[in-house]
Amino acid sequence: MRNFDYQTPTRLIFGREVVTKLPEVMRPLGHRILLTYGGGSIKRMGLYDRVKELLKDFEVFELGGIEPNPRYSTSVVEGVRICKEQHIDVILSVGGGSVLDCSKAIAGGAKYEGETWDLIIGKVPTRDALPIVDIMTLAATGSEYDAGGVISRTETNDKVAYIDRHLFPVCSFLDPVYTFTVNAKHTAAGVADAINHVLEQYFTVSSNSVADGFCETLIRTLMKYAPIALAKPDDYEARAEIMYACTFGCNGLLELGTAGSPWPMHGIEHALSGYYDITHGEGLAIITPHWMRHVLSERTQERFVSLGTHVFGLSPDGDPMEIAGQTITRMAQFFQSLGMPMTLREVGIDSSRLAEMAHHIAVNEGLDAPGSFAPLTEADILSILKAAL
Repeated sequence: MRNFDYQTPTRLIFGREVVTKLPEVMRPLGHRILLTYGGGSIKRMGLYDRVKELLKDFEVFELGGIEPNPRYSTSVVEGVRICKEQHIDVILSVGGGSVLDCSKAIAGGAKYEGETWDLIIGKVPTRDALPIVDIMTLAATGSEYDAGGVISRTETNDKVAYIDRHLFPVCSFLDPVYTFTVNAKHTAAGVADAINHVLEQYFTVSSNSVADGFCETLIRTLMKYAPIALAKPDDYEARAEIMYACTFGCNGLLELGTAGSPWPMHGIEHALSGYYDITHGEGLAIITPHWMRHVLSERTQERFVSLGTHVFGLSPDGDPMEIAGQTITRMAQFFQSLGMPMTLREVGIDSSRLAEMAHHIAVNEGLDAPGSFAPLTEADILSILKAAL
């Protein structure tokens, strides 16, 4: 068991109609609000009007149209400008993880006089940020309960994780009803994303029974309820279980007392969506089985056997390498059962830029860190990408 120092300041308010508490949460944070949202789904479901009515006694400014894989040069820069010009007190993010990730970058940039990108890449430390409240409409990223977000800079093909303790939301509203209208593709992609968050923290050189138990329970929960939500989108219990499980993906709880991880599958996928702007969860569903097959060895097989026996119910008796192989096959079959693409070509990626992406990943993602579960060289990364074609 490794030492750890853990704290999360975020308040979670979960369940039906919890958004009615929004005014009382916002009031101590300030009067001037920046409302951030994405492509308009919150208007179609009536949530936009509901929020505006609840905030009728506040001054509300808006930043809509935030993209999936939120972009620095458009949404982040514009949000920072509004915050500074309008003296915003608090940001209210209404939407999915991309909206919230973008809002976190805006929150840091609003309190910094230089170029916000310097904060995102860690060139300068984040010393303050505007408070953030969110209302989630998609179960996937876990951004509602963590201190980070991922921002894309398309002109340089960069997709960077911006993580700092100042970026924890003050409060997150989680009403599963708001996920009823999420289509099958994004429901499945959200589940794939969340499962991968757990796997990134499960595959470590040193773990403990509590961390393993958390991880295994979350994966089993997501695998049980995803098919139900896809078959019956308004099944409250299925949506609630998925939303609850997704929330714990990235806030550090799952890696307490472990050796940690450089998150290699995310590191590889960041290049895919940075270069090609594909759906993050789909990219992870493609990469995950190929990463697993590439790193499987006599040294690493134990973790695959543990996953197979505790999540997929495989018998622990028999050859460990065979059990590990079955585990990887079962994981790939599950993603495929959700309708996820399983090759890069299915999402429009060919071989023309694989070497370029592999180099970009090797230089920027730190996946060769000594002591990690399976350090990856540039050649390893390229091999995984080629196998995923």
